[in-house]
Amino acid sequence: MRTRKKLPDVLWTAEETAAYLGVEVTTLYAWRYKNEGPAAYKIGRWLRFDPEDIRVWLGGRVAA
Repeated sequence: MRTRKKLPDVLWTAEETAAYLGVEVTTLYAWRYKNEGPAAYKIGRWLRFDPEDIRVWLGGRVAA
């Protein structure tokens, strides 16, 4: 049986996520288009991001 991830209490907008990462919103969308960006939930036509997913994604991108 597959276990489900607990749903986050708070979701960030694309603007909040981009601000946290220090990039433009257009960069965030470009990363998603190229399948390079962090995971997101699609709610209607909007993307929402779990802050913990952003931290995990960012931690995996540490430069040597």
